[in-house]
Amino acid sequence: MSQAVLLMGVSGAGKSTIGPRLAAALGVEYADADAFHPAANIAKMSSGQPLTDEDRWPWLDAIGAWLAARGAAGGVVACSALKRAYRDRLRQACPGLRLVHLAGDPALISARQAARQGHFMPPGLMASQFAALEAPGEAEGAITLAVDAAPEAVVERALLQLRQG
Repeated sequence: MSQAVLLMGVSGAGKSTIGPRLAAALGVEYADADAFHPAANIAKMSSGQPLTDEDRWPWLDAIGAWLAARGAAGGVVACSALKRAYRDRLRQACPGLRLVHLAGDPALISARQAARQGHFMPPGLMASQFAALEAPGEAEGAITLAVDAAPEAVVERALLQLRQG
């Protein structure tokens, strides 16, 4: 059951925790979208400035190229992909891309962000993440999972729903 999966959600939703576990369970490669950011994007976010769409297009294209290069082998990429236009761009590069949206209450996400050490996304940008989030609708065929459970339970729910088609 190899497939390309986009694990999406706001910063602090658990993408970097769930992603490698989901990829291992699926037997595919994993990539964190943060690794695809150019230095200018990281510097901008580190200084507390949200990225613009113009900042994001080359980043999304690099992620899409990674997904497309996996081909039939599939892969899991953890990427915020907050807007539908971003997800559409990734689907253009990788038709058949499955979406798994990690969703959580802002208080839970805020607590997780406050506990993180050394991440370039400061907790002060959380409000901009939730403001930008265009939760995937039914038309996108996304699997939406609450992140208020243990990572293993979230991965199990993701696998179950991915296998159901």
